[in-house]
Amino acid sequence: MRAFVIAGPGRSAVVDVDRPRAEPGQVIVDVARVGLCGTDAEFFSGEMAYLAQGHASYPVRIGHEWSGTVTGLGPDVDPAWLGRRVTGDTMIGCGLCPRCRSGRQHVCAERREIGIRGGFPGALAEQLALPASGLHALPDSVDDVAGALVEPGGNALRAVQAANLVPGDRLLVLGCGTIGLLAALFARARGAEVHLAGRSARSLDFAVSLGFADARPIDALPELAWDAVIDASTDPRLPELALELVEPGRRIVFIGLAGTPSLIDTRTQVLKDVTAVGILSGSAGLAGAIDLYARGAVDPRPLVATTVSLEQAGAILAGHRPASAGPGPKILVDPHL
Repeated sequence: MRAFVIAGPGRSAVVDVDRPRAEPGQVIVDVARVGLCGTDAEFFSGEMAYLAQGHASYPVRIGHEWSGTVTGLGPDVDPAWLGRRVTGDTMIGCGLCPRCRSGRQHVCAERREIGIRGGFPGALAEQLALPASGLHALPDSVDDVAGALVEPGGNALRAVQAANLVPGDRLLVLGCGTIGLLAALFARARGAEVHLAGRSARSLDFAVSLGFADARPIDALPELAWDAVIDASTDPRLPELALELVEPGRRIVFIGLAGTPSLIDTRTQVLKDVTAVGILSGSAGLAGAIDLYARGAVDPRPLVATTVSLEQAGAILAGHRPASAGPGPKILVDPHL
């Protein structure tokens, strides 16, 4: 089958590889759509931290935001999965440690991450093998495009849940990329008053088109009381700003990752009695994201700018944006184009 492989920084190709075989407890999925994200771009550039830490190495087959259909079953898998449209969890824990046994497999020290960590091949290929235990069924009302946005949606939903919002609360989201916009959509569905801040005029204009009239440049924020702040940016200066802006006794949520260390003054956090929460992975939010998509409470599909082939993925990861792409931040790949 055809698969997209990154051989080293700035070097990629679509190559023929053996089709996956389902081991015990695994399924084979025919991949329908795959989302490209910042983590994938970091693998392409060589900046991904796991490369330096020894958790990943080249060559790497990326792709962890996906949807598809189960077409093969390994031993000990429920036959009811065959033919079902699905997406799945990126995080594969050891299943034995206290973290896994308490439902925190996404922070298992020995975890593998599909398309990211531990050499587990990703979804940027015609087929993907993965444990059936990580599958989530997609209802008919969640199409392949929305299905590929469940994984980032799970991350964004967890960020909103961590912000501890109630209807009428005022939320500030820093960053207008895919995660920031999804967080804003989920928070709005909860009844929060949502404001977004970003640096790109294009991303701010797109946020306004989604109904967020209060999307502004970061240096032009109104002087308002922020009940929660979600930092979904990659700017190392913004965690400090989030702590400065949030109301005392409320919450800041960190879900964006900067390429260099971010610093906050914990004295300020203590004196303001602020709770700070970090979010890694959408694992615990996948089912909730699917439910909200299925009920029409949140529609992630406008975020998709275009769908490209495997052969075009390298150019996208290098920063090229097709002239025909729409205004949204997300680009999907159809491995069968």
